[in-house]
Amino acid sequence: AAPRTMPLTRTMPLTDQSGDPVPPPALASLLPPHWKEEVGRWFAQDIPKWDVGGFVVGDEPHHAMLLGKAAGVLAGVPFADQVFREAGCTATWLVPEGHFITADEAAAKAPVARVEGPTRALLVAERTALNILSRCSGVATAAHTAMELARQHGWQGRVAGTRKTTPGFGLVEKYGLLVGGADTHRMDLSHMVMLKDNHIWSSGSIASSVAKARSVAGFSTKIEVECTSEADAREAAGAGADVLMLDNYTPAALKEVAGRLKEEWPHVTIEASGGITSATMPDFFSPHVDIISQGALTNGYATLDFSLKVPKPAAFERERAVKS
Repeated sequence: AAPRTMPLTRTMPLTDQSGDPVPPPALASLLPPHWKEEVGRWFAQDIPKWDVGGFVVGDEPHHAMLLGKAAGVLAGVPFADQVFREAGCTATWLVPEGHFITADEAAAKAPVARVEGPTRALLVAERTALNILSRCSGVATAAHTAMELARQHGWQGRVAGTRKTTPGFGLVEKYGLLVGGADTHRMDLSHMVMLKDNHIWSSGSIASSVAKARSVAGFSTKIEVECTSEADAREAAGAGADVLMLDNYTPAALKEVAGRLKEEWPHVTIEASGGITSATMPDFFSPHVDIISQGALTNGYATLDFSLKVPKPAAFERERAVKS
């Protein structure tokens, strides 16, 4: 099947009052202490025993260029950096994380980084680093596309991901959402209470579920309730829920219900969810909707193509010219 493509636009960089570009935030400082151990495990999985290819090329000092071959947002730099460090290599990034690789740059296979180290080490690190970059950049690009679409339509809410992430890789996917400008939504089960239909059916009612959750969650944790009807949403808001997820509504019904709820509970956050994609999202834009969540941002996303290439020796170029 042909690869999925997404319409892309290039975001202008943020500027300060003087008009100078504001550098993107250093998101790596958000990462938990164990993230480097995670990367080390991924690296180790790719070379459990012999490395015959590495034996062939040896350990002479060398360098390779990391090439961006698809349009989109570069993301995952800290993780790729750590892979190269695990292998004993050093990466020098030629563009910052969050850089939008244009179609022209992709066609020219413009380098985004230069990596130096022993030849064997470069090739050992190659695939793990590229796998991480391609996936994280894919998420960031999808997030960027969704947020650009929202702004083009004048909607001032936030596009968010969901917990539909790849087991063992969710941290990288959530990181990609941030680089692309979207909201991560909750990071895990402890990040925010979300009471879905299974919780409600198992406990007996929305009101009792919210009350029981609040008794242990305290003041510092928000409670969200999945609502499939206006009656559900009113019960949840009346019980003290902080966020109402209007799930699987038609666009017209969503806007009507959200408007009535906001009129009565203006402090409550309204989230629209349920099979919404960037293609259908404009139909759900409303001043009464604060969040639109898309599972597709981290579940079934398209990846970006990168490659790592050592310089081709002149002898190979001459041989190619002779053959042609």
